[in-house]
Formats: sequence, C-alpha cells, structure tokens
Amino acid sequence: MTNFDPNMLKVYLVGGTQDVGNAPDRFLHDVETALQAGVTAFQYREKDGSQLSKTEITNMAVKLRKLTQRYHVPYFIDDDEELALQVGADGVHVGQKDQRIEKVIQRAAGKLLIGYSCNTAAEIAKANHLAAVDYVGTGPVFPTNSKGDADPAIGTEQLAQLNTASHHPMVAIGGISHNNLAAVLNTGVAGVAVISMILGSQDISQGPSGRCGLPILTK
Repeated sequence: MTNFDPNMLKVYLVGGTQDVGNAPDRFLHDVETALQAGVTAFQYREKDGSQLSKTEITNMAVKLRKLTQRYHVPYFIDDDEELALQVGADGVHVGQKDQRIEKVIQRAAGKLLIGYSCNTAAEIAKANHLAAVDYVGTGPVFPTNSKGDADPAIGTEQLAQLNTASHHPMVAIGGISHNNLAAVLNTGVAGVAVISMILGSQDISQGPSGRCGLPILTK
C-alpha cells in the first residue's frame, strides 16, 4: 500500500469505459496517455452505463494496476475493496450511496488507502471522526453529466466552507472545467478530480501544455 500524501489529490483522474463510449481499448490508451501527461492519482470507476461483465471489470482492473505501477501513480478502485485488494490497488473510494464506510474500514483499514465522498456538513462531521479515512471527495461543485445520480451542485462557496470544516484533505469533483478551475483551486482544496476534462479532451497527450486541464495543475 502506498503511503498517503495529499499531493496525490492534485490531479485526480476518475473514469471507466463508459466515459469513452464503452470502448475498452480506447479507455486503456487514454488512461495511459493521461498518466504520461501528469495525473497524480487514478480511480477506476466502472458504472453508469458500463457494458463490461464482472470478469471483464476484473481483467480491466488488473491491466490498470500494471499501467499505474509503470508510471508510479496511486491507483484507487471505486466502491469495491475486495477487487482493490485482489488486484493490489493502493486504495478504495467509497460513496455515500455505496457500501457503508464502517464496513469498508473494517475490511480495508491498514491495507488500502480510503477515500470517502462527503457532500454536506453532516457528512463531513461524520468523516472527521473516522481516522481510517485518508481523504474526502466533495461535489458536484458544478452540474455534471458524468454521473447520472449526482447530487445538486454545491458551488465554490459551499465547497470552501466544507473544506474548512474537514479534518481530512479534500478533492473537489463535478463539472470542473478550464473556465472554473481557478475558482475551485482558490477554495483551498488539495486538488481536483476530473473525468470529462481529461477523458473528453481532444488531445490528452498535450499534457502540461495542452487543453486537458493539466497545465495549471502540474505547475
């Protein structure tokens, strides 16, 4: 298990095959290109329209583990600590609508880094009492099309308030684009988690000088 460092949240890519038109080969290619371009963490999240079977998801998770190891990028798996442990991932991310966080902590604490989605003051307060949680993911900051069951957008003012209240480093997610990136970072969060800003880019390979969002973040 990789030791947790808040800097790994700086440019946190989240995605699955559903985010690239259910094309597994393209997904692997795009993730590798993003790893080359400078993302600091990657979360494999296969849901919301994915066409992969359970076996195919496992096989994809293994391939992604090899890729992230090659580029020395921390690797998280969404809502499946058993799969994360099986493939040797660095961590697991748990949402409010996924498994109960206490169950994940019981199974994975000390074996996996643990991220926890917290979008309200009450959820942040609960997370503050969970020492096994390494970071919280908060959003959607802005309206997003990348997650079908996303909560209403909270905006940057509430994001800043939640970040101040949190005892854990926070990564913001949801509708983050080139136009609002600076405003999000000005709230003091440790980093941003993005899907379409990178996987929907016309040229991910431009990296720190391109339009995939990495130029501001990697400096």
